[in-house]
Amino acid sequence: MNIQSAISREIFVPKDEKLLVAIEVRRRMKRKGLSFLNASRKRDYSTFLCLSVTNSQPAQVLITKVKRYPGTRQFAKRSQWSVEQLRQVNGINPDKDTPEFDLVFDRTSDQWVAGSAAEKCMFVQVLYHACQNYWEAKLGKPSTPGEQKIPGAPENKKSPDAPCQTNFVNCQQKLMGDACSVNMVIYRCKIFLKRMKNSMTANQGRPQREAAAVKASRSRSRSSPSPRAGRKMGNVMRRASQVLSERGERLTRAEEKTAHFFHGAKQFAEAAQKVS
Repeated sequence: MNIQSAISREIFVPKDEKLLVAIEVRRRMKRKGLSFLNASRKRDYSTFLCLSVTNSQPAQVLITKVKRYPGTRQFAKRSQWSVEQLRQVNGINPDKDTPEFDLVFDRTSDQWVAGSAAEKCMFVQVLYHACQNYWEAKLGKPSTPGEQKIPGAPENKKSPDAPCQTNFVNCQQKLMGDACSVNMVIYRCKIFLKRMKNSMTANQGRPQREAAAVKASRSRSRSSPSPRAGRKMGNVMRRASQVLSERGERLTRAEEKTAHFFHGAKQFAEAAQKVS
């Protein structure tokens, strides 16, 4: 089972939500804070950005931050925002595929780096079309998130209570075009090939690590034993000596019984010869 399926089963299925996409990310810039608090935090956890939609009507599009800590295979839900809280998606570079992107919400903003440019493009593409479908269903008319204004065109006045749609800036046009399905297949193939490459590299390095570990253990065994190892070896020797002593006593008793039986058989033979 891959990571996306595991996240969907543990986090979103119990909440009656459908997971659309999940990618692993890391922060591009560390947040400012107190030094002693940052020093006490563990930074070796994994962070995933997930895009989901509720199965109930009206459907809600949600962005969720999920973490997995070392030593466990379970995932923990940390933060969640609705698409109405998402103000801007910044693709950083509109001319080429890059793994960096920013998400700006009502009260916070995050600067992320995806595991690869393909993962970032896939996430932005799915997010764009999810926002587009959400606003079309909410407003009852086709709408494009982050639509550019035409100079000289009359502006449509919005009511103060009208929701503000998500603005997509510095994003490649291919992520928001009609060939979204073809691009999605390409990105998924790139992600799969990268994971296969990383897996093969890890498998190739495993025998070398195992050989190094065996060599190190042998060198430690040849060196002077530790006190704990010496005590363990002494216990083994005492146990072996005790076993040998017990076996010798059993052999001695067996020999004595054999001699007793032989003497009795000899006396019986002599008595039988006299009677005959």
